Amino acid sequence: MAKITLRRLRHSYDPSPKGPEDFALKQIDLDWSDGGAYALLGPSGCGKSTLLNIISGLLVPTEGQVLFDGQDVTGLPPDKRNIAQVFQFPVIYDTMTVYDNLAFPLRNRGVDESRVAARVAEIAQMLDVTDLLGVRAAGLSPDNKQKISMGRGLVRDDVNVVMFDEPLTVIDPHLKWKLRSKLKELHARVRATMIYVTHDQTEALTFADQVVVMQDGEIVQIGTPVELFERPAHTFVGHFIGSPGMNILPATQEGERVMLDGHDIALEGPITSGSGQLEIGIRPEFIELAETGLPARVRRMADVGRHNVVEAMIGDIPVKLVTEGPVPAQGSAVHLAFRPDHTRAYRDGWLATERVMP
Repeated sequence: MAKITLRRLRHSYDPSPKGPEDFALKQIDLDWSDGGAYALLGPSGCGKSTLLNIISGLLVPTEGQVLFDGQDVTGLPPDKRNIAQVFQFPVIYDTMTVYDNLAFPLRNRGVDESRVAARVAEIAQMLDVTDLLGVRAAGLSPDNKQKISMGRGLVRDDVNVVMFDEPLTVIDPHLKWKLRSKLKELHARVRATMIYVTHDQTEALTFADQVVVMQDGEIVQIGTPVELFERPAHTFVGHFIGSPGMNILPATQEGERVMLDGHDIALEGPITSGSGQLEIGIRPEFIELAETGLPARVRRMADVGRHNVVEAMIGDIPVKLVTEGPVPAQGSAVHLAFRPDHTRAYRDGWLATERVMP
């Protein structure tokens, strides 16, 4: 296991980049502690797979350094970095038994057979595949094949980092939650440094202790799942995480006041100085139907089982809220109450409200 440091990292697939727009990865400075569970989260094309390939050694960055425990490994190939990687599609040998698949990474390094047997038994027990050890891999279901692929990455106890690149893509939706839970359990038991790449917020938030959210080759926020939900540092984070995502509402500023459709909005703290496009961000979970508040009209509603999602209009501005109580009829006049401690201003996408500590 290792602490991973990315220092002033940039990468361009253009051999002669001329400006920031030519870089798939803008400058990345990042530290991952030894033994942590991390996720790289973002939409397709945001740079997360490029970053993973640089960490694994499949790509050499245009600029910057990759360090494992302070040692510069930027120029080292994958086989010199002591890593394990699990891909979207299971990487196993169909003609081998499950036991031999799990044993292969150890045997390939000359590990004593008694140690191989002990380690394979340990990993098989963790993965709940002990009864499959004598079965040829070709006959396994897709989820069990991916379990074995994960096990091949975890069976060595000397790796610096285990990396997962969209490992649940080919798994049936009803089985994904089982594998997510199993992976979280495995991390708690083996305490290896793990990096999980995904575009699926549920996978990232249920697996990782720290989530790195990426957009257009940049890191826009690093935090715990709670931090990303409770206080997004960028409107992209607020919109990308949550279902429905955070309301991003056009706003204006009059002195120290922030206005929404002519109404004064109470924020979590004072707005920072600066210029740029101003918006208000508030999650649907922190808006309530009330006796007083911002006047609005119900546009539509959706019953999603655990609660209702109501879309109301404040003037010409659509606002979503989540409620578990009775829902007014479509077209009804209502009042919306924003929780001030979860209402923030954003300027050009970035958080522009200071937090007032109690």
